[in-house]
Amino acid sequence: MTGVARRGFTVRSADGVTLSCHEEGTTDGPTVVLVHGWPDSHVLWDGVVPLLADRFRVVRYDNRGVGGSDAPRPVSAYTMQRFADDVAAVIGAVSPDEPVHVLGHDWGSVGVWEYLARPDASARIASFTSVSGPSTDHLNRFVIDNLKRPYLPRRFLRALVQVLRLTYMAAFSVPVLAPALVRVAFRAGAMGRVLRTRDGIPAHRIHHSTTFAADAATSMKVYPANYFRALAGGRKDHRVDVPVQLIVNARDPFVRPYLYDDADRWMSRLWRRDVPAGHWAPMSHPQVLATAVTELADLIGGAAPARGLLRAQVGRPRGHFGDMLVSVTGAGSGIGRETALAFAREGADVIASDVDEASAKATAATIAAAGGTAFAYALDVSDADAVEAFADRVCAEHGVPDVVVNNAGIGHAGSFLDTPAEQWDRVLDVNLGGVVNGCRSFARRLVERGTGGHVVNVSSMAAYAPLQAMNAYCTSKAAVYMFSDCLRAELSSAGIGLTTVCPGVIDTNIVHTTRFDAPPGKAGQVSGRRRQLEAMFAARHYGPDKVAKAIVSAVRKNKPIRPVAPEAYLLYGTSRIAPQALRSTARAGIV
Repeated sequence: MTGVARRGFTVRSADGVTLSCHEEGTTDGPTVVLVHGWPDSHVLWDGVVPLLADRFRVVRYDNRGVGGSDAPRPVSAYTMQRFADDVAAVIGAVSPDEPVHVLGHDWGSVGVWEYLARPDASARIASFTSVSGPSTDHLNRFVIDNLKRPYLPRRFLRALVQVLRLTYMAAFSVPVLAPALVRVAFRAGAMGRVLRTRDGIPAHRIHHSTTFAADAATSMKVYPANYFRALAGGRKDHRVDVPVQLIVNARDPFVRPYLYDDADRWMSRLWRRDVPAGHWAPMSHPQVLATAVTELADLIGGAAPARGLLRAQVGRPRGHFGDMLVSVTGAGSGIGRETALAFAREGADVIASDVDEASAKATAATIAAAGGTAFAYALDVSDADAVEAFADRVCAEHGVPDVVVNNAGIGHAGSFLDTPAEQWDRVLDVNLGGVVNGCRSFARRLVERGTGGHVVNVSSMAAYAPLQAMNAYCTSKAAVYMFSDCLRAELSSAGIGLTTVCPGVIDTNIVHTTRFDAPPGKAGQVSGRRRQLEAMFAARHYGPDKVAKAIVSAVRKNKPIRPVAPEAYLLYGTSRIAPQALRSTARAGIV
């Protein structure tokens, strides 16, 4: 970095309107131009700019009618053609020789689309990232083409819903009255309340200027200038040759995600990132936008594509979990190993960790031999500091995993009074503590990343089947089950799924490594009991590969609870319908 630029300046648009511009960031990085929509000003980007400033020269400006820019009186001065003129003027002023990257939101994004219809646009814009602001031409074609096809009810209804979602624009087009009401409501804090309650944006992330209410009222002319015109007609073939990246907000009440399902028909190079956000993603998910712009700019600049960008590329052939990163603990054997192999077969890159580093490396080598990609790590999941250091290293070297499978665990047999305190604690430290540590370290990073993900916590049918001969084990797995239920509710708002997997009697090596604690004088029975259980598990012929298959399927379908094996389903149903029967079984000492 050769320096940091922070300056204000003005640019004159084609019709003489003066635009107030703001520049900051590194002076030797690529230029990124940020274009806001209604009712915002350049302040909208206050959460995004700091995330870009170390890498880019960042330029943002107030749209006409807002902030320090001129506010022409005629409604005709607010058409998208005029907004496109403003985009052209700013780009020409800040980077006359080199193309720039553009990030647009709402009507600002719509104006950029309008500019992209001009012949010289492909030479002036290196990439365009669009947020909640579709091309009026593409919107028109989506609506009109599908409303003409009532014989395709799904597409017809989607087009109708999209039209209805935009009918508020008609009310906003009413002169005098609509601006007056908006001015009063916004001065009373209505917009801030909507963003906090409906969109769940924390107050410290809501960025509005001191002239916000007045600016919103003045710039409402964008609605009568464009709403009816957009519905009435549009270009039939608005092709875009500039690399385009769509940030599709799943919870946007105005622009529905399916509007973009056919977007690839208009664009030669397209990436799409679906985000669990409402309309104002620049405030709710600034890190997502900054990452998206950075990864696309790096690719345009000649760097290898990031995993997130590969996953976002439209038309790139891949499996369901292709270009994803999956972390699996306890991956050296049993369920963990088969789960790592199963995700690798689905195209995922795998982080295989185990307390036994050699076994984790063996799993990674098996994946590599089959043509996949895997990385092996030694990890004791019961050590919270070690798990946090592991998460730091994985995220720094490979990125945040898209799927986190907390599988590592140990077996234990013995009643509570026969189990030494340190052994009882050890079972909980590994089986419950390992899951908690993994979720604490990775779920937080998934939330901060802002693009969803999935967590799998491996419990057991023992979670809902009390057995006095497996007190510590049942307790630990029941705790995992309840912990997962609580965490699932917490993570859902961030678009992160959580599956609790409850295997039944599975033939793995856990029975060979399970510790047995027997009453005094009966220690000699342990070896016989172990042989009996080993024979029972082997005769069951239900291998860990079936659990792995169930895990992959549950993540794909976002299942909250997934028993595995008939006995697991049977006991799950019994625990709901006749829990006393299971308690009676526990008192009888039946394992």
